Amino acid sequence: MNANGASAVPGSSGVPGPSGVPGPGLSYAQAGVDIAAGERAVELMRDAVARTARPEVVGGIGGFAGLFDASKLAGYRRPLLATSTDGVGTKVVIAQRLGAYGTIGIDLVGMVVDDLVACGAEPLFLTDYVVCGRIRPERVAAIVGGVAEGCVLAGCALLGGETAEHPGHLGPDDFDLAGAGTGVVEAERLLGPDRVRPGDVVIAMASSGVHSNGFSLVRRVLSRAGGALRLDTAPPELGRTLGEELLTPTRIYARDCLALAQRCDVHALAHVTGGGLALNLARVLPPHADARLDRATWSPQPVFGLLAGRGGIPDEEMERVFNMGVGMAAVVGAHDADAALGLLASRRVPAWRAGEITEGAGTARLYGRHPA
Repeated sequence: MNANGASAVPGSSGVPGPSGVPGPGLSYAQAGVDIAAGERAVELMRDAVARTARPEVVGGIGGFAGLFDASKLAGYRRPLLATSTDGVGTKVVIAQRLGAYGTIGIDLVGMVVDDLVACGAEPLFLTDYVVCGRIRPERVAAIVGGVAEGCVLAGCALLGGETAEHPGHLGPDDFDLAGAGTGVVEAERLLGPDRVRPGDVVIAMASSGVHSNGFSLVRRVLSRAGGALRLDTAPPELGRTLGEELLTPTRIYARDCLALAQRCDVHALAHVTGGGLALNLARVLPPHADARLDRATWSPQPVFGLLAGRGGIPDEEMERVFNMGVGMAAVVGAHDADAALGLLASRRVPAWRAGEITEGAGTARLYGRHPA
């Protein structure tokens, strides 16, 4: 976890002044970069990062690269490394407006590790990148603390990262967040379209809400509604403020999906992010099979109805942008569907039969209507 590593050198640099003679040299601080603040942020996040350590991690934070001893990953005959990179999009704007930074890092981890687990890979480690217009150590520490919490939930190590200050590029209060993760899966246990066949059952796992996709549209709805729909308002259907609802962190399914794949006949997993349930499920279908999904099997959380109603967003567009209550889908053998549902229930993951795999052409389609 490196702070911005450039150094400011005090004293004259020989830069000509207005008269053409060398004047006082500029410093990095005068350019808007506070090295000391970056170093302070690293110190504040040190304990949080340490909480995520796995036995394979070598060394601590502060080096130029994180080290992971892959020789300690015993039992693999043909280990495949999986990698994923993602961010949390403009959900960071909601966190910024509310001054609430403790959970946005959990979103980042969820977006990365649940892409890894979709192929059956165990997340091993993650690196993050926090860029700010101005480093505020306590804010950076809160953000990275959330990343660390997400790593603990996912069972992976926060192996390193970068904290950078970009004055002039970002406003003083602006920030962005991204990360990359690496996982491992035994080649013969790789999940994907080649395992899916007609007759399989599609099991849906509930999302915790909007997760981290579609926030450009969310913010447009807020803008259109004006003062009638502020982040500090508490719409009756939500039972809490809209800001609290929108900042609910992305559910992390990694450990639950790994347990499911180890104990049940799982053929594929689809992480439901941008594009919605149908488009993401289609990514794990072979060209000869379709997925038929019954909307009547679940009710999306009230926040989706609120956004659709206040924004005048058609149902088709809602399903194309948002997860609509389903954050992960598993395709399992029909003979193991009940066992899969039982395992998820024991792990307190709300899940249900949402549809089936049929003969087709590699598409996923929804039919019916959600319960009123």
